[in-house]
Amino acid sequence: MEQQLLSTSDVVANLIYLVSVLCFIVGIMRMGRVKTARQGNRLAAVAMLLAVIGQLIELGTIDWTWILVGMLIGGLIGGIAAWRVQMTEMPEMVALFNGSGGLASTLVALAQYVILIGVMTAETSTLADQITGMNGLALTLTVLIGSVTFTGSVVAWGKLSGRINSAPRLLPGRHVINVGLLVLALAGGVALVWFLDPTLGVYALGGLTVLTMLLGIGLVIPIGGGDMPVVISLLNSYSGMAAAMAGFTINSPVLIVSGAMVGAAGLILTQIMCKAMNRSLANVLFGGFGGADSTGVFENARDYKTVKQADAEEAAMILEDARSVIVVPGYGMAVAQAQHAVRELGDLLMGAGAKVRYAVHPVAGRMPGHMNVLLAEADVPYDQLFEMDEINNEFRNTDVAIVLIYGMPILNVHDATTVFVIKRSLSPGFAGIKNPLFEAENALMMFGDGKKVMEDVVRALKDAE
Repeated sequence: MEQQLLSTSDVVANLIYLVSVLCFIVGIMRMGRVKTARQGNRLAAVAMLLAVIGQLIELGTIDWTWILVGMLIGGLIGGIAAWRVQMTEMPEMVALFNGSGGLASTLVALAQYVILIGVMTAETSTLADQITGMNGLALTLTVLIGSVTFTGSVVAWGKLSGRINSAPRLLPGRHVINVGLLVLALAGGVALVWFLDPTLGVYALGGLTVLTMLLGIGLVIPIGGGDMPVVISLLNSYSGMAAAMAGFTINSPVLIVSGAMVGAAGLILTQIMCKAMNRSLANVLFGGFGGADSTGVFENARDYKTVKQADAEEAAMILEDARSVIVVPGYGMAVAQAQHAVRELGDLLMGAGAKVRYAVHPVAGRMPGHMNVLLAEADVPYDQLFEMDEINNEFRNTDVAIVLIYGMPILNVHDATTVFVIKRSLSPGFAGIKNPLFEAENALMMFGDGKKVMEDVVRALKDAE
């Protein structure tokens, strides 16, 4: 049997792909720990660069014009976004990045179909006659998952940025509508691959794309703002799965592997976040959590009767005697950009002999890792950051818990001797529900901008010295 030898360019490309995959694996592993996350991010970026280089080597002689134009435009957009986007707007940017990944995969599948039409012979009647049925199925799934990711991410971006009301929009019969759209899309995909000729296939593929884009909107619009961090994580997983399917469509091993890793990592993170919220993924996706009445606020969110208040001087007096302090950062810290003031307070307390730690909830803020990034920006030592499972039992032995929120923390802060809750008002926040912590016997509300409150407490502590 005659064996076909690989060309030198193919060998070089495959070696580069292998190194790229290894870099992706190690990079994602290092992203799992706060101390090595930055290194992991850089390593993953190098892996992506290597993958692109390998693909260009494998293609050989090509017209570089549009590739360079695309790299220039994409690099310009990325550079401007990195420079201008505030840390509090990072969740919105991540949502758009997820959507961009889904759209890119969809466009790859659409382009591949156009290419296949161009090489189909007169004897070829369906897509399955040109490529294997499995590759045709991968093309369909790429369009389906990619389109859902794109429009779903746009809706998530709108809810996070306030351009769309964050309350869930529960359309009558929404589950039936979504299932119907999915069934129609899958039926269109089967017809596209195995039954339709190329001309009709173009219309079927266009219809499939429209249906799945509507499905993406229908899946995310009923979900309330309080669940957006979970939705972002899930959409990130979708974007990875769409990339993996695109890899099968164009026979790109490195795209298959990297997409599968992103998809798996996103699903694992989504499960962790749901567990931290004591809710199932099905409840997040179909429960309509975060709903409000016609005025946009839950009725019982206004009904606080026993709230106690403290000022900076009172807080300083209590903190002076505290030997153990746990800071619980949330979106209130992010929106006030209070991380540097929090770090200053922590240093001041440690200088007085107190043990200071930071309890980071998986869903704190509006995207996974939001609080970690902010605290790292303020140079808070990594060994002072603890995940929920590690620190939850420590609150009972803690003198003071300081909570900077914009919604509702799900940590055992009420077990601390004293709890300071720093918030602008008693509004229900992004989650849209009443927080029983505000009326707890050991809780003291400190109303105001998180950064200003922290600075006032620091000043009061220094004055007391």
